[in-house]
Amino acid sequence: MTKDSTKKIVINTVAFIAIFLLTIYGVFKGEDLGEIKEDVLACNYYMLIPAVICVFIFIWCESIIIWFMMRSYGIKTKKRECFLYSSIGFFFSSVTPSATGGQPMQIYFMKKKNIPIPISTVILMIVTITYKMVLVVIGLAILLFARSFVAHYMGGILFIFYIGLLINIVVVTLLIILVFHQTLAEKLAVNFIKLLEKLHLLRKRRSRIDKILDSMDLYRDTADYIKQHFGRILIIFLFTFFQRCVLFSVTWFVYKAYGLSGTSFVSLLTLQAVISIAVDMLPLPGGMGISESMFLKLFLPVFGEALLLPGLVLSRGISYYSQLIISAIFTVIGALLIMIKQKNTDIDNNKSDNNIENTKRDEM
Repeated sequence: MTKDSTKKIVINTVAFIAIFLLTIYGVFKGEDLGEIKEDVLACNYYMLIPAVICVFIFIWCESIIIWFMMRSYGIKTKKRECFLYSSIGFFFSSVTPSATGGQPMQIYFMKKKNIPIPISTVILMIVTITYKMVLVVIGLAILLFARSFVAHYMGGILFIFYIGLLINIVVVTLLIILVFHQTLAEKLAVNFIKLLEKLHLLRKRRSRIDKILDSMDLYRDTADYIKQHFGRILIIFLFTFFQRCVLFSVTWFVYKAYGLSGTSFVSLLTLQAVISIAVDMLPLPGGMGISESMFLKLFLPVFGEALLLPGLVLSRGISYYSQLIISAIFTVIGALLIMIKQKNTDIDNNKSDNNIENTKRDEM
């Protein structure tokens, strides 16, 4: 591990802890923690079991997508290995700003399993595009068919949803341009770099533009895959939609754990989708702080004032923090398996070298 990567890990860890502590302080400031604890423990625990299962299914869904795409490349990998890749991605995405750390670590672990970087990169690029595309489709559906419903619950913070949806639309549009219009993408990227250089925000370097042009190969490969496997892409899109809805369902089980009624399953999913859309592109690990604030605004009519904070603790605790813990456990398992494999390889190599030396001595 290089000094730069170690430095990034330290910075991300410190930032994550700081944001977490600020979030805890902001949510529970002035509240009776003993009373909140009693309310949390007063729920029906059995209804929380399917909520935790939803988190496992959420992680499992991406692993199946990775496994499914690996097979299209003729790479035979075990589903449990793909679950490790998925867990690694979710863990590092959860603890890094804007979820930037997930895919590089997935590529690193896949490389250790002899999966070529160009293939793993294309697979994860498609996972990213479909993941965000599903969010955009859900957001547009809410905008078209449930705007009055959302406005009723969101009130003065509706603009946050609009901004989040707009950012996601822009990101998806840019990804589509990068994939299907490489010439336009190259011109936009090169002209943007030149503009920054003219403004003296960047030093002039030809190597920077060369790297951009070289990186376009990834998008060409991604476009080729989509064109050749459009049916698979459609299946992945539908599976990703299911994956998103499964995680949104966590709040429904928390809602039923308190024996509440009056708000439909679809309504709860819609409210959770609004939060995800609003915070998805924010430069905060897991959308911490904003997610909790929006939950307190949106779900007040749902849980009521008495159960709002306990509902937040369980819903957010299961959907994000338990996901973080689960994915962290499997990330550690993946790292240990790679270390063991590397150690065994080194032992085998040393034995092989010793055998060669012994053979040479015998011949002499």
